[in-house]
Amino acid sequence: MFLNLMTFLAMSPAPREGEAAGGQGAMMMNFLFIGMMVLVFYLLIWRPNAQRQKKHKTMLNAVQKGDRIVTNGGLYATVLNVKDDRLVCTISDGVKVEIARSAISGVVEKK
Repeated sequence: MFLNLMTFLAMSPAPREGEAAGGQGAMMMNFLFIGMMVLVFYLLIWRPNAQRQKKHKTMLNAVQKGDRIVTNGGLYATVLNVKDDRLVCTISDGVKVEIARSAISGVVEKK
């Protein structure tokens, strides 16, 4: 699509000698169209994704001892100890595992 748009812009005729530059209106419409496409891309794709990432980062920073979490692999665990980039969790009685903070998908129950 982008290639077709660029081809269209490149093949628009140049004004002839002595003529008023009537093609500037069409050129302005082309730039307006490109600007509108960028705005739609921002509103529908980039902004929602940035908000989702911000919410997930906030959730990861708020994890504390006693929270019940689920990992990206579907493992449910209870947080025993919080370290910088990993969590010491228990998945069963007497079974402790270390889970990377980035591998947490969500918090199931808050303490």
